[in-house]
Amino acid sequence: MKSIQVPTAVFFALILVALSLVSRAYAERVYLDITASDLRKVVVAVPAFSSEGTAAPARQGTEMAELLGRALELHGFIDLVDGGRYGGAKEADWKGMGVDYVVMAKFRLSNGSLMIEGRLLDVAENRLLAGRRYTGTSKQQDDMVLRLADALIEEFTGEPGISRTSIAYISDVSGKKEVYLTDILGRKQRQITKHRHLCVSPRFTPDGNFLAYTTYHRGNQDLYITDLRQNRVTRSLSRKKGMNLAPAFTPDGKTMVVTLSKDGSPDLYRMDRQGKVLERLTSRSGINVSASFSPDGRSMVFVSDRSRRPQLYTMEMATKRVKRLTFQRSENSEPVWSPTGELIAFTGMVDGHYQLFVMDTAGNRVRQLSSGWGDYESPSWSPDGKLITFTRRRNGKSDLCLIGKNGKGFRVLFPFKGNKSYPQWSPRP
Repeated sequence: MKSIQVPTAVFFALILVALSLVSRAYAERVYLDITASDLRKVVVAVPAFSSEGTAAPARQGTEMAELLGRALELHGFIDLVDGGRYGGAKEADWKGMGVDYVVMAKFRLSNGSLMIEGRLLDVAENRLLAGRRYTGTSKQQDDMVLRLADALIEEFTGEPGISRTSIAYISDVSGKKEVYLTDILGRKQRQITKHRHLCVSPRFTPDGNFLAYTTYHRGNQDLYITDLRQNRVTRSLSRKKGMNLAPAFTPDGKTMVVTLSKDGSPDLYRMDRQGKVLERLTSRSGINVSASFSPDGRSMVFVSDRSRRPQLYTMEMATKRVKRLTFQRSENSEPVWSPTGELIAFTGMVDGHYQLFVMDTAGNRVRQLSSGWGDYESPSWSPDGKLITFTRRRNGKSDLCLIGKNGKGFRVLFPFKGNKSYPQWSPRP
């Protein structure tokens, strides 16, 4: 039998057609810009996870759906349909209810092992999108559900979600201001410090395993760090006379910039993880505090009153060249560089109160995000650069809040008792 010979020109033409089809398929995939000002929220239904194989408690599938729904809503662009409208079932008049997507999820529990699988149903096109499957032990149930949530967020936006992140903060629930940690959904609160004295300014290392903070328990403003993978030991980073405040870790986590006042006025110093001073960055130029690095580590933004009032400046780390960014308002402070690199969030004084702002890294396109009475302070970015957590103070009470970088989606976080302040968002685990 003779083999069929395909002419070279035809062969290459077929290859080009195939590549064209693949390229077109990828090109047609459009992700949502969830920070767009005119974005309509995506309406999503999350029915109870169905059980496969061995009978599982009836409530288990519902609990997983409830957790998944909370995690999806956290991201700010999803409007969750109340399960009561469809009885938690997977079959309903989704189009009639205005639903865009339905999470079709199932699980299998067998001898302590757990499998969870979820896919998105595109209601308009009546087709299932690519799904994800996770296996582990029954004790890992919540973690697997949150992993699924982050994968579904990636289906919408092209970037994994932030459902498994945490927030460190200061709380006075014990009678003293100590450092606490909670998962981003506020399901449980963990006390990190037990100094029984004032603690401030928690800061995560880039890997999320360590948390640095300043405490006054020895009578001085000292800098400490603790390994979050244990709950017993904390060690000092810097106990020099005077201020030892608010470390800004370099992106590689090997060094940090700290405010020290050991030589007089508060200045910025670069220090290693053992507390050794490597370099002085500012000198005889007023009070210099609150450093924050750009994602590439080439620049940092900080606060200085060298112009007689607190304003924001950037420094190029290679040349130490300093540039002033803010000129409006009598006071600007607490800058934090976005993880995506294009924005800086900060607080500015407006009519005697602090409000929350964002601007580009050149100090232009300044936008006020917060409004209303009270003080809005201590911004911290989510690791995807789309949300900002901060402290709102009013009537002697302080809460942790959340807002999108477009100024939408304001929410108060966490039901915990006590006043909460100085939030710091963790990296993704």
